[in-house]
Amino acid sequence: MTRINTNVQSLIAQRVLGQNNNGLSQSLERLSTGVRINRGKDDPAGLIASENLRSELAGTRAAVTNAERADQVVNIAEGGLQEVSGLLTELQGLLTASSSEAGLSSAEKDANQDQIDSILQTVDRIASATSFQGTKLLNGNFAFETSNVDSNVEDFKVNGAKFESDNLDVDVVVYQSAQQAGVYLSLGGANIDLGNQSTFTIEISGSLGSREVSFASGTSVATIVSTVNNFTDVTGITASAGTTGLALRSEEYGSDEIVSVTNIDAGDIQGSGGIFGFNATNTGTILTSGATTFADATNGVRDEGQDIGASINGVVATSDGRTISVNTDFLDAEITLDTTASTTLAAVSAFQIDGGGANFQLSGNVDVIGRVSLGISNVAARELGKVVDDGTNYFLSDLAGGKSLDVTKASSQDFSRAQEVVANAINEISSTRGRLGAFQKNTIGATVRSLGVAIENTAAAESVIRDADFASETAALTRNQILVSAATNTLSLANSSPQSALQLLG
Repeated sequence: MTRINTNVQSLIAQRVLGQNNNGLSQSLERLSTGVRINRGKDDPAGLIASENLRSELAGTRAAVTNAERADQVVNIAEGGLQEVSGLLTELQGLLTASSSEAGLSSAEKDANQDQIDSILQTVDRIASATSFQGTKLLNGNFAFETSNVDSNVEDFKVNGAKFESDNLDVDVVVYQSAQQAGVYLSLGGANIDLGNQSTFTIEISGSLGSREVSFASGTSVATIVSTVNNFTDVTGITASAGTTGLALRSEEYGSDEIVSVTNIDAGDIQGSGGIFGFNATNTGTILTSGATTFADATNGVRDEGQDIGASINGVVATSDGRTISVNTDFLDAEITLDTTASTTLAAVSAFQIDGGGANFQLSGNVDVIGRVSLGISNVAARELGKVVDDGTNYFLSDLAGGKSLDVTKASSQDFSRAQEVVANAINEISSTRGRLGAFQKNTIGATVRSLGVAIENTAAAESVIRDADFASETAALTRNQILVSAATNTLSLANSSPQSALQLLG
């Protein structure tokens, strides 16, 4: 049939040409943009997956930036702490030099005190001046805020904590009591009776060292107690008088503490003398049986202390004497309980953390899992080196001129306190530097490396879905170009075919 009004072949050619033009346009668009999915209709499911991956990629890249920023913050804090550490080491040397009274003039002591004052002022200045973009790092800004501290908590430190509520309760459950090492020396009366012997000689050993002591017949228990206590700084052992003898106990609590008594020459001690132990769960109760006679103590009778056993917020704590600590992703804290709480099996509501700390977001998802919290305490002289002696607290600032540990007026006991304060301060600064170093090396370093791998893999996955494959797209372009050319020629032929009807008109 030959029709003029409706050219079906031309309509077919137009439709095919339109399809080929659309394919050509799509190939040109993909090649010019380099993207396979330019709008939702290109691949609806692929677009959704691609946008989700892009979102994850943006968050992960921001987390890497946060980690690198955190590293710089810690670097600045570490620099300040390093200077403080050097100053404290110099301070330790000045104390030792100033304690040599016989070989030092008062003018030299005054000069040493001037140096000590200068060091303390510099420590305070570093604490208040070390900052990052105006935020002070070492003045307690990043220390944790606490409240409701239980009276049985002697000391505590929060190094890290993260929680989603307004506050975090820190609860301790003591399931094993802390104990001193100790033995009881029964001398058979209020005074030593050695019969025909002249002296009673024993060696007393503690965690700090040993001392040999001798007593004549007739020496009172009170005198023996006083003599033993004169050497507490040497042995780490304290003595207390009983009715017919004396108790020897370690000054501190814990498994590192020992009390050992060795018979050097007990003589012919009269009465029911001997060395008794204490009850395993109550060092205040003397065991009435199983005593070792002094004659059998030539190899020594030894007792060891016991560390406290406790959990903090349900996590079994590491213990040392009366001090317990945990270090988890959600809580890093150290708590020292007083004698009553550490020797009583009970629960203690230690304190409440209300906020504070330096918080860094180190993952793409903003949640408590991806957040790292770091506590940096105040390193001012008034906060460092705490030592409790006879109920009095001593800090590094007490070494300043005119204070209780001024070297120009200090006694030998004051020098010992001062040196202990400085040693504690050095330990605190070193511990803080160690924590910050571990945070940089392990937390930040590992985070940046793992996030870098995540970025690579996420970008690769997103690229597979969204990016154009130039090899296949150029092949499609060539194909569509040929089809468009063919369709155009075909349309031209289809349009000219009705002209053949004119030949029928003659």
